Amino acid sequence: MEPRRSTPTVLAALVFTLFVPLTGLLYLGSLVATIFLVGYGGGWVMWLVRPAVASFARIKVPYWLTVAAFVLHKVEENRTRFIETLSREVTGVAVPEATPLLFVAMLIVPVGAWLLVPWLMGRRHPLGAYLAYTLFASMALSELAHFVFPLLTGHGYGYFPGMLTVFVLAPLGGWGLWRLWFSAASRSTGPMPG
Repeated sequence: MEPRRSTPTVLAALVFTLFVPLTGLLYLGSLVATIFLVGYGGGWVMWLVRPAVASFARIKVPYWLTVAAFVLHKVEENRTRFIETLSREVTGVAVPEATPLLFVAMLIVPVGAWLLVPWLMGRRHPLGAYLAYTLFASMALSELAHFVFPLLTGHGYGYFPGMLTVFVLAPLGGWGLWRLWFSAASRSTGPMPG
């Protein structure tokens, strides 16, 4: 049985869905905010349209592989100075000063929420599936922006910081979305594909 989604739960998910893009707008500009909204907004809509009924066991492998790939992606972005290159070559928005508030808003809150997925889904709390959808949608959809950024630089197409790990990260996010999406249909249509 699907976990109950009350109006306050749906509104809490909406607030979180808007928080991350608004934080991106504040610190990194409108392009980054739009990219964040694709993942978080897309995850929220998918969760509303087709709530997952799977246990965490159904998504455990794509979840942990996606989290691991995301960590590697963040390492690649950091080592290749992604934010600085994005600022200089694409957005023109100044690199934000590294403050505790920035660290909390842009890393601790979103990543911390994603790390709650196993615990929330284990307790059949509807926000667990919502956060899983936002994680997988962000990795499968938003991270594809790394392949668009070179087109916005005016230097010809080539490597853009963070691009290499997206070759692994995006498919893993897509696999997770697939598992969640088809878990919603399993009650009425029988066994889940994939």
